[in-house]
Formats: sequence, C-alpha cells, structure tokens
Amino acid sequence: MDKAQLAEDLQKAVPGLCLRIDEPMCNHTSFRIGGPADLMIWPASIGELQQVLRLLKGHQVPVYIMGNGSNLLVRDGGFRGVIIKLAENFSQITVEGTRLRAQVGASLAKLANEACRAGLGGLEFASGIPGTLGGAIAMNAGAYGGEMADVLREVTCCDLEGNLYHFSLEELELGYRTSRVRSQGYIALEALLQLVPEDQEVIRTKMNELNRRRREKQPLNFPSAGSTFKRPPGHYAGKLIDDAGLRGLTHGRAQVSELHCGFVINLGGATAKEVLELIEIVRKRVWEKFHVRLELEVQVIGED
Repeated sequence: MDKAQLAEDLQKAVPGLCLRIDEPMCNHTSFRIGGPADLMIWPASIGELQQVLRLLKGHQVPVYIMGNGSNLLVRDGGFRGVIIKLAENFSQITVEGTRLRAQVGASLAKLANEACRAGLGGLEFASGIPGTLGGAIAMNAGAYGGEMADVLREVTCCDLEGNLYHFSLEELELGYRTSRVRSQGYIALEALLQLVPEDQEVIRTKMNELNRRRREKQPLNFPSAGSTFKRPPGHYAGKLIDDAGLRGLTHGRAQVSELHCGFVINLGGATAKEVLELIEIVRKRVWEKFHVRLELEVQVIGED
C-alpha cells in the first residue's frame, strides 16, 4: 500500500479530511501501547465517512473502526491499513422526551451525565465504563447488573461500502459481549436509547456509588484495556486467576493487577508482546489448574 498516494487520493476526494500517516497507536489506546497505523482518519460526519469507505473499498486496504481505544491492544508492529476513529467528531447527544439520541463517539460517562441532567434513569451502570457508545453497542457492554440491551431501542449502522442500515433492538442480536454489529462487521453510527423518568439526585447518588465501587476495586491509576477476559460461564475470571496464584504476576512491564486480577496493566513502558505473553501464561495456568478456558474481552489488532 502506498500510504502517501492513498492519503493524497483521500484528501482530493474529501477536501478537508483529517488524516495522518504512520500515527502511533499508543497515543490512542487506554493501554498506551501500540505501533503506528499506516493511515489514521477522523471523519467529521456520516457523509465524510461514507465517502472514505467507498474510496477505501476501491483500494482494497484493511480497515479498522475504533472509538476511544479503551478496549483495544495494538501490536508493536502497528496496523497495516487504515484506522478510522469515530470519537469527538461523532459525539452529539440530544434528549427526546424519555429517550436519548446519541452518536457513537459519545463517551458512556458523558451519556450517563446527560441522562442524569435530563432526569432520566437507566444508564447509571454505564457511567464509569471507560468507552464510547459505539464500542458499548458492539460489545453489549454492561456492569453492576445493567447492560446496553436494557436501554437500546434502535441503531443506525453502515457497512464497509458506506450503505446505511437501521436495526431494531431485536435485529441487533445482543448477547454477552456480542452483537450483530460486531459479529457481522457493521459500523454503528447513532443509537436511540429508551430511559425512565427519575429524580436527578437519586440518579446521581447511584452513579456516585457505582463509581466509588469501581475506584476501590479496579486499578484505574494504571493504563489498561479494562477487563482482560470475558466472564467464563459459572465463574469469574479474576477469581480464577487469583486462585491460580497469579495476583501481581509480572512479565516485563506488564502485570496481573494486584488490585483486581481480571486486569492486565501497563506498569509503564510495557510492549504489546509482553502483555500478550502474560495473557498466555495466565490462560495456560488457569486451564491447567481449573480446566477453564479464558476468552479475551480485549480486542487485539496489528502485527508483531
């Protein structure tokens, strides 16, 4: 792929398009890890995104869509292709009675706070999840007894050719950390959420309590990608890892968190290689001791 030529073609086709060549992905993930993306693009609108996708389809280059990178590990060799970031430029939120209409780049914290200001309950569980609405839809994100399936009503998506689709809740096929958006490769753009009237103080109290619990139990002072593993049926990943004697296990600058064993953290200067090797050590030890297979919740892209 001729990166410079592709960048030139894109800027000719979409004047004013924001893009960078060889963009370090460590600057765009909560893990603070990752080599360069050949090309990184920040579309300013759905129309720009559609134009970009159609042009990229003609060039037949790999494309990855990301939000704020809170559930992403990019390998040290970077990503050979184009990463499209839907974050700040796709973060509009509007209140429509007891519903919120929001673009997928809006953070879950911002979304929960907007709901609180409007006196709408139901999103308290999401207030401390460090991701965007787009990732939450794709993964059916959840915490403390709530999940996106409880509040989503419809989602506007597009495919990699820029064609638009509108999916109802039933058509989204939401499950544990999965959805039609993720399994079939759609790009979520906007969602309609149904909430319930509630006193602002009651909502704020719930959010503060959940965030307090999160701060006490999770290693928020170290870079990570949140929960490293999905919850195995009938078990908790963190407890299995702890019971396997792996609390605080360090490999290079990567560590199984001493505060919450379900998190692999970056102590500072960790490489993706170190993180992935530590993950394999953990998975092997848990399998040997408990015959339970740990499945990654973190998304891993790029090359070594």
